[in-house]
Amino acid sequence: MVAPTACWYPSRDAALKKLAAFLPGAGRDYAAQRNHDNGRGRHTSVSCLSPWLRHRCIGEWEVVLEVLRVHSPTAADKFIQEVCWRTYWKGWLEMRPTVWQNYLSEVGNCYRDAEVMQRMEEMVSGQSGIECFDAWCDELISTGYLHNHARMWFASIWVFTLKLPWQLGADFFIRHLLDGDPASNTLSWRWVAGLQTKGKAYLARADNIAKYTGNRFTPHGQLISNAGPLTEAVVYDRHPLPDLSDRVPSGRNGLLLTDDDLHPQPLPGATDYLSVSAVTALACISPGTVAARVLAFNRQLIEDAGNWSGLSSDNIYSCSTDNDVERVVAALTAWATKHRLERVVCVCVPVGPNATLVQALHTALAEAGIKLHPVRRPWDTRFWPHAGRGFFALKKKIPALLQELRDGASGLQNPQPAR
Repeated sequence: MVAPTACWYPSRDAALKKLAAFLPGAGRDYAAQRNHDNGRGRHTSVSCLSPWLRHRCIGEWEVVLEVLRVHSPTAADKFIQEVCWRTYWKGWLEMRPTVWQNYLSEVGNCYRDAEVMQRMEEMVSGQSGIECFDAWCDELISTGYLHNHARMWFASIWVFTLKLPWQLGADFFIRHLLDGDPASNTLSWRWVAGLQTKGKAYLARADNIAKYTGNRFTPHGQLISNAGPLTEAVVYDRHPLPDLSDRVPSGRNGLLLTDDDLHPQPLPGATDYLSVSAVTALACISPGTVAARVLAFNRQLIEDAGNWSGLSSDNIYSCSTDNDVERVVAALTAWATKHRLERVVCVCVPVGPNATLVQALHTALAEAGIKLHPVRRPWDTRFWPHAGRGFFALKKKIPALLQELRDGASGLQNPQPAR
């Protein structure tokens, strides 16, 4: 077993302790210092909560509630916006799942190009000739984390200076990041490349890097200073979010956990489950090898969820490759049949590898006369519909949504364990 990464121990308790330690600085201090990348092991100006948030062993709603308990909405505005960016990316991709499907296809094409892959391997092994880029590669591979500002600089250098495919850069990130999320990662790379906000690319500047790294890095004369945004022929139409139940009916229910949502808050309605299983397809998120520390962090967080759900390690199913989906679906169908379940309840699975697996499970369960019953979290139900256009359309809604949160409306509050 890979040892837990320092700073990110794979448990909900560790996440709550990290949140408590961050709270005093979540207001104006965060707003003033958040862009400063102080270097490996010294990311004290940001929360570092993203690896836990990515798997939702802590929820966006409870993080925001705790921050608002200590700071005013005005003082905490910048931090709350960053939390909402993660929600925005998810909602945006839910309405345009073809973006993810096309990205996967394009990554596969990159892997079949031997020349591109060889050059990529040279660049990520410390041979780029750009000190900051090489240092960030090493930090990412060694720790599973990069400061957000460093991620933007890195992606810009990758796309515009090194002229590598953005899809391959997004793949490199998601294979190594502890917080690698299909929506946030893919759409942030598209944003840097100029595809997400059409015609507007992000160019890393040497003076900006020097300023916000405390002159640790001064890549003057090494970065491209003028480049146009990338373009694409495809236009992604927006589709409405599917209607989902907001409650669990009573009956012979089983609970299915995925590594996309390991939060102990009970789903509205019946919470007495006959059995609990968990599934992860994280290893299938790339045609390449997902880092061992990422897979171990993921597995240990799922096991930690057994503390509140009753999940046993025998009921955790993992897909190692795309070819494993059929095997895992058959095992989960056998589990549901064994317990004579009427339905398998799960939190709505967002776009990504788990969604592909769960869709196959839905078909198999239906053939066995068992319903798959997805329930969308109230936070997502309230925020995702406002993510259809740019972030600032959602930003205008944040104050009213936060008021609902603080009032406990729509069940957004209540982070109580299921058992």
